[in-house]
Amino acid sequence: MKILLVEDEPSMIDALQRGLTAEGFVTEAASNGIDGLWMAEEQAFDVIILDIMLPGLSGYEVCRRLRAAGSTVPILMLTAKDGEYDEADALDLGADDYLSKPFSFVVLLARLRALLRRAPAEREPMLTAGRIRLDPAARRCWSGDEEIALTAREFSLAEFLVRRKGQTVSRNTIAEHVWDSELDIDSNVIEVYIGYLRRKLDQGSAVSSIETVRGVGYRLLDRVDTDAALQG
Repeated sequence: MKILLVEDEPSMIDALQRGLTAEGFVTEAASNGIDGLWMAEEQAFDVIILDIMLPGLSGYEVCRRLRAAGSTVPILMLTAKDGEYDEADALDLGADDYLSKPFSFVVLLARLRALLRRAPAEREPMLTAGRIRLDPAARRCWSGDEEIALTAREFSLAEFLVRRKGQTVSRNTIAEHVWDSELDIDSNVIEVYIGYLRRKLDQGSAVSSIETVRGVGYRLLDRVDTDAALQG
């Protein structure tokens, strides 16, 4: 899951990015409303965490413009005051939820999970690829009828691959969406995690669900690909 964080306090940005990364989220950050609006319009995010008091454009205005443009991405607004008018204004402008500072990171995570569960109806409630099923909101995974325990990073990698089933994705693309920009793609971190996923997802199967495309990257087989491999 990819989150846009629009916040002008460097210490808050750093703390939230570290915490969310540890939970398996990929984060992008903007320190003012103008950049935040541009990023929200140019990239696809699963949730936006949006502070109200921002330089350039206020969080209210960013939210208003996104909704006016037809964006349905869930927005969690951060308010500096515990005031009912701030909260009412945020909701009236199209925000899905709000959180008053200071707040608990545990509560923030719970609010994010709730927003993901209440995502627009057109978003798939369950992702599938062959025998693999993922519930993004609950962060649960099954291979056939067996539930598989995945770490936060393993789940993010599995979700990324399942959403692109049948497509070959490069190491660079995986690094950009599943890890932060600091990952050295020349390291073997991605290969190691692909190995972890294969061992967990392919238990009891004669065919690997993740194919290595030499010199390019990896491809998660969909049901047709898996059946063809079995027949071969």
